[in-house]
Parts: sequence; structure tokens; C-alpha cells
Amino acid sequence: NPLPAVYSADVAQSLGENPLIDYLFLNLEPAWDGAAVDAMMEGLARLPAADRPVLLVRTPIPGEVGLEAIGAHIAEALAKGADGVVIPHIQDPEQARAVVGMFESVGADVWSPQNPDGRIMALIMIEDPVALELRAEIADTPGYSVLACGIGSLTGALGGDQEAGEAGCMSVLDEGNRVGVYNMMTAMSPESAADRIERGYLGILSFSSDQFDAIVQVGKAAEGM
Repeated sequence: NPLPAVYSADVAQSLGENPLIDYLFLNLEPAWDGAAVDAMMEGLARLPAADRPVLLVRTPIPGEVGLEAIGAHIAEALAKGADGVVIPHIQDPEQARAVVGMFESVGADVWSPQNPDGRIMALIMIEDPVALELRAEIADTPGYSVLACGIGSLTGALGGDQEAGEAGCMSVLDEGNRVGVYNMMTAMSPESAADRIERGYLGILSFSSDQFDAIVQVGKAAEGM
């Protein structure tokens, strides 16, 4: 039972000042905390607008808190200034369409293949075997930005079979590429970051560690920066 996370404007500012960071991923899946979004935005607001990283906020799981709560969280995060919202554990195409519709209902200008000039990022995640079987139908949902695979959750749901988890995530990557949306995958070492990029992932997500800068530098090198 880990202690609740503590968020502060000072930490957000410090992270935002790292020129290697393109985006911050605020994980509120365990429990929604609007004050955490406020703290992140307060810290980022101290930086010049051109230098601020993007803020992505992950909500709790729709199947646990209900779609009405997810709609409220999307609206709150965007109203506070977040640049995108991540919805974990999407189960089926009906749920995907409902969630994407919530961005539309608050007037979010979502980047998608249908709206290439959009500014807000709408991310949906496939993390369960039942959703993996429906990945093509979920991918076909119009109006979202990123289709990501939660490899930790998926591997766990597959009995800890890492090879099956990797294969499942690659199949999600293939579907996202088919419909023209972006993708994201975790990497915990420079070697895994290089592997992710070689496989075709466009976004690398990592936790703070003594290898963080080296991990990000792999991505920057791939970008030619």
C-alpha cells in the first residue's frame, strides 16, 4: 500500500525546465485528484509558454468509476489547462466511442486524422485481453489522437507472459498505424527505448530514474535532434 503521491508546483516547474522532456504524464488512474492537475499547471505556468512541455492527464478506469465520472474528469482536466487526457483500460468499441464523444461534448479541439489542425490530445489505451481481441474495431473509432497499449497491465492479464504481452502491443501498434493515429510505449532503459523506436513507436514514456536522460537521448537521436 504505497503512500499517496504528493504533487507540487515546484516539482512541475523543475520537470518543465528539463529541455529533454516533451511531455509530462500525470497518472491519476489510482484516484482522481484535481488539485494535482492544478499543481502541475501552476508550476508549468512559471515557464515561458514556448518552453513548456505538454501535460497529459490519465484518468481512473472507466469500468471502475463509470462513464459519467470519466466525462467529468475530462472536462475538469481540460478546463484546468491540460493538453490531453488519457483514458485507460478501454474495453470495447462502444466504450471508445462514448469516451471520444466526451471530448466532443466539451468542445475540445482534438487532433485526429479527421482534424489535423487540432490542439488537444485524446488518448485511449488497450490493456486487457478482451479489448485486444477487439483492437481493430476500437482503432476504427473516429476522433481520437493516440492508441496506446498498456504493456504492464496486459502482460499481467496474460499470466505474466512477456512475449505475449509484447506481441499484443505490437498488434495494437499495427492497428493504430493502419488508421493513422499516434502511439506510445514505456521504456525503462536506453536499450528498451531503442527497441521501441526500432519497432515503430513514436512516443516514449519513462519514469524518473538515473537513466532517464539517457533514455530520452535515444529518442532525440532518432528524431535527428
